[in-house]
Amino acid sequence: MSSRYVRQIPIIGADGQKKLSEATVFLAGAGGLGSPAAFYLAAAGIGHIRIADVDVVEETNLNRQILHRSDRIGMQKAASAKLTLEAFNPETEVTAFTSFIDEETAPLLIGDADIIVDAMDNFAARYVLNKMSQMLEIPMMHGGVAGLSGQAALIIPGKTACLSCIFPDAMTTTGTPIIGVTAAIIGTIEAQETIKYLAGTGETLAGKLLLWDGAVNKIEVFTVKKNRHCPVCAGTKQDEEQHE
Repeated sequence: MSSRYVRQIPIIGADGQKKLSEATVFLAGAGGLGSPAAFYLAAAGIGHIRIADVDVVEETNLNRQILHRSDRIGMQKAASAKLTLEAFNPETEVTAFTSFIDEETAPLLIGDADIIVDAMDNFAARYVLNKMSQMLEIPMMHGGVAGLSGQAALIIPGKTACLSCIFPDAMTTTGTPIIGVTAAIIGTIEAQETIKYLAGTGETLAGKLLLWDGAVNKIEVFTVKKNRHCPVCAGTKQDEEQHE
């Protein structure tokens, strides 16, 4: 095993590190949230990152999307992310997809992933990921940011509230103002929770919602419960088994 992980093995154990090296993460988005999440997932030694983003690098991205550089303006973000991450940690395999994430493409993009990391910038795509998470029985790490605030939650199909339980009527907005550091905070929380889940180490945000208010440097964590009438996760096989 590479010596680059010796400082984290006392925390997650050799077995935990092996689990990371064998894990596949589907990262939806290579932007403000996806950039820090991807860096720290690769740094931790995730074996395979499948990253999907249909957009190209623009100059307006560069205040927060640290996977990319000025000389890559116009390049597909997924391709730029692959270049950056494989140079950063050659032990992590990166597969790049330049596809829209919808109900038709999502199963192919997610593939054999052990967890979905939601690094999207709109709830329309997040709801697709949430539906796929429930259908494929794959956990999803959610993150979202706006301005100086953000949130994160780990969704385990059949065990915790899904995204539609937590945010039943969220509206999609575009061009939301954002400070880069806010995306970094939530993105690194997403990476940390993903690492803990995959390694089987420590308490996670499963069944909880973390809210970050950067304006006053305050974090709050709330318990979130399943909605028995949720149109996405209520009545699924896992839900029925849970309530037997």
